Amino acid sequence: MVSTAQKKNFVVSNEYDGKRLDKYLSECLSDISRTLIQRLIKDGLVLVNNTISKAGHKLKKADKIFVSIPDLKSPEVKAQEIKLDVVMEDNDLIVVNKSQGMVTHPASGHFEGTLVNALLAHCKGSLSGINGVMRPGIVHRLDKETSGLIIACKNDKSHNEIAKQIKDRKVKRSYLAIVHGNVQYDRGVINKPIGRHKTQRHKMAVVIGGRVAITHWKVIKRMGSYTLLELTLETGRTHQIRVHMASLGYPVLGDKTYGRKNDECDSMMLHAYKLEFTHPTTNKKIKLETNMPERFKDRIVICVQ
Repeated sequence: MVSTAQKKNFVVSNEYDGKRLDKYLSECLSDISRTLIQRLIKDGLVLVNNTISKAGHKLKKADKIFVSIPDLKSPEVKAQEIKLDVVMEDNDLIVVNKSQGMVTHPASGHFEGTLVNALLAHCKGSLSGINGVMRPGIVHRLDKETSGLIIACKNDKSHNEIAKQIKDRKVKRSYLAIVHGNVQYDRGVINKPIGRHKTQRHKMAVVIGGRVAITHWKVIKRMGSYTLLELTLETGRTHQIRVHMASLGYPVLGDKTYGRKNDECDSMMLHAYKLEFTHPTTNKKIKLETNMPERFKDRIVICVQ
């Protein structure tokens, strides 16, 4: 068993002026349950401008929030020999074409068979430690049912640099998706804020007061009742593409959370196929691209019949 003590600091931006403290933290700490957040506040482990505050405290722009999360005991993450599709690797980072169905990092109910388990074995434990023992090397993530390119960092310097590029919107991430419906226009931009669903806490949604989320899309092929799209993220919110496309009435095919109830597809048709970033050490522009997955090719054949 290992200790995973955490301390988090936040500065309230203009978009969250007037928001309740507990709701703000629910969005900033999306991997922590709302119940735990309420308990941390009640126990005085959340400070606003160095003062213990209540859950309903209304925040102001530039407020400084400090959260202390008590030591938790987590299972030791094991290295597992799992075959990886390595697209690029050097002393600073590794880029993997993650298979569909693989969880990115260990979490409740998934402590084995994850990408992190595989990376620990492949990289011989040489991964950045910034995100703690449960997420070594992980600087961004893909949903379990989303396949495609994902970066893992081997040292903290590289991790900080790639994380900064993502924050500054300098990492270009493009996806392929097959969606329900015949998308009317050839291209467009979705600019809708995303936050935690108000009643179904395991889901995200387009919500007033949510975090800025911007997705660019263009049509590659129309297939009657379905459309093949290329989508590029300007921001990287949880489930962003899935939530945005569902909000337009064109949910991703095979999406069991945001899709159609009568969806006949067993596999989610979302794949991170292109990645562009600046190497953290050499400063060279890196452009990587994968082939269209076989499940896409098979589904396209079915869609055009």
